[in-house]
Amino acid sequence: MMLRFGMRAGVVALLFSFPFATPPAASARAQSAPAAQQTIAQKIAASKGLLDINTATPAQLKALPGMGDAYVQRVIAGRPYTAKNQLTTRGILPAPEYEAIKEQIIAHRVKP
Repeated sequence: MMLRFGMRAGVVALLFSFPFATPPAASARAQSAPAAQQTIAQKIAASKGLLDINTATPAQLKALPGMGDAYVQRVIAGRPYTAKNQLTTRGILPAPEYEAIKEQIIAHRVKP
Protein backbone atom coordinates (compact mmCIF):
# COMPACT_ATOMS: atom_id res chain seq x y z
CA MET A 1 0.00 0.00 0.00
CA MET A 2 2.78 2.40 0.91
CA LEU A 3 4.58 1.65 -2.36
CA ARG A 4 1.53 2.61 -4.45
CA PHE A 5 1.09 5.87 -2.56
CA GLY A 6 4.76 6.73 -3.04
CA MET A 7 4.59 6.04 -6.79
CA ARG A 8 1.42 8.06 -7.17
CA ALA A 9 2.92 10.98 -5.30
CA GLY A 10 6.01 10.83 -7.52
CA VAL A 11 3.94 10.74 -10.72
CA VAL A 12 1.74 13.61 -9.55
CA ALA A 13 4.80 15.67 -8.61
CA LEU A 14 6.34 14.97 -12.02
CA LEU A 15 3.16 15.97 -13.87
CA PHE A 16 2.84 19.25 -11.98
CA SER A 17 6.45 20.24 -12.58
CA PHE A 18 6.43 19.49 -16.33
CA PRO A 19 4.20 22.31 -17.67
CA PHE A 20 6.27 24.95 -15.88
CA ALA A 21 9.58 23.88 -17.36
CA THR A 22 10.38 25.26 -20.81
CA PRO A 23 13.24 24.03 -22.91
CA PRO A 24 15.95 26.64 -23.53
CA ALA A 25 15.51 26.41 -27.32
CA ALA A 26 11.79 27.24 -27.11
CA SER A 27 12.37 30.28 -24.94
CA ALA A 28 15.15 31.49 -27.26
CA ARG A 29 12.85 31.19 -30.28
CA ALA A 30 10.09 33.08 -28.51
CA GLN A 31 12.45 35.93 -27.67
CA SER A 32 13.98 36.21 -31.16
CA ALA A 33 10.71 36.06 -33.14
CA PRO A 34 9.67 39.72 -32.69
CA ALA A 35 13.10 40.91 -33.80
CA ALA A 36 12.71 39.14 -37.15
CA GLN A 37 9.48 40.96 -38.03
CA GLN A 38 9.88 44.19 -39.97
CA THR A 39 7.49 47.08 -40.12
CA ILE A 40 6.37 48.39 -43.48
CA ALA A 41 8.59 51.45 -43.04
CA GLN A 42 11.60 49.21 -42.39
CA LYS A 43 10.86 47.13 -45.49
CA ILE A 44 10.60 50.26 -47.63
CA ALA A 45 13.86 51.62 -46.22
CA ALA A 46 15.60 48.29 -46.86
CA SER A 47 14.33 48.21 -50.45
CA LYS A 48 15.91 51.59 -51.28
CA GLY A 49 19.21 49.89 -52.17
CA LEU A 50 17.56 47.35 -54.50
CA LEU A 51 17.23 47.74 -58.26
CA ASP A 52 13.62 48.05 -59.41
CA ILE A 53 13.21 45.81 -62.46
CA ASN A 54 10.23 47.87 -63.64
CA THR A 55 12.18 51.12 -63.96
CA ALA A 56 15.84 50.07 -64.34
CA THR A 57 17.75 51.19 -67.40
CA PRO A 58 19.42 48.63 -69.68
CA ALA A 59 22.82 49.64 -68.28
CA GLN A 60 21.64 49.07 -64.70
CA LEU A 61 20.22 45.65 -65.56
CA LYS A 62 23.38 44.66 -67.42
CA ALA A 63 25.44 45.48 -64.32
CA LEU A 64 23.74 42.60 -62.48
CA PRO A 65 25.68 39.31 -62.43
CA GLY A 66 24.92 37.02 -65.36
CA MET A 67 22.85 39.59 -67.25
CA GLY A 68 23.76 39.91 -70.89
CA ASP A 69 22.09 41.89 -73.66
CA ALA A 70 19.55 39.16 -74.45
CA TYR A 71 18.38 38.82 -70.83
CA VAL A 72 18.22 42.60 -70.44
CA GLN A 73 15.99 42.88 -73.52
CA ARG A 74 13.73 40.10 -72.25
CA VAL A 75 13.36 41.74 -68.82
CA ILE A 76 12.46 45.09 -70.39
CA ALA A 77 10.03 43.51 -72.87
CA GLY A 78 8.22 41.66 -70.06
CA ARG A 79 7.44 44.75 -67.99
CA PRO A 80 5.54 45.51 -65.80
CA TYR A 81 6.16 42.98 -63.02
CA THR A 82 4.20 42.79 -59.77
CA ALA A 83 6.74 40.47 -58.10
CA LYS A 84 10.37 39.78 -58.85
CA ASN A 85 9.83 36.02 -59.05
CA GLN A 86 7.81 36.62 -62.21
CA LEU A 87 11.15 36.69 -64.00
CA THR A 88 11.17 32.90 -63.67
CA THR A 89 7.44 32.15 -63.68
CA ARG A 90 7.04 33.98 -66.98
CA GLY A 91 10.14 32.35 -68.46
CA ILE A 92 12.10 35.60 -68.73
CA LEU A 93 15.16 34.23 -66.88
CA PRO A 94 16.30 30.70 -66.10
CA ALA A 95 16.29 29.78 -62.40
CA PRO A 96 20.11 29.90 -61.92
CA GLU A 97 20.34 33.45 -63.28
CA TYR A 98 17.38 34.55 -61.15
CA GLU A 99 18.95 33.01 -58.03
CA ALA A 100 22.13 35.01 -58.68
CA ILE A 101 20.32 38.37 -58.75
CA LYS A 102 17.20 37.94 -56.58
CA GLU A 103 18.78 39.56 -53.50
CA GLN A 104 19.67 42.67 -55.52
CA ILE A 105 16.32 43.38 -57.23
CA ILE A 106 12.77 44.33 -56.39
CA ALA A 107 9.57 44.86 -58.38
CA HIS A 108 7.72 47.92 -57.15
CA ARG A 109 4.19 48.06 -58.39
CA VAL A 110 3.67 50.47 -61.24
CA LYS A 111 1.61 53.49 -60.24
CA PRO A 112 -1.33 54.11 -62.59
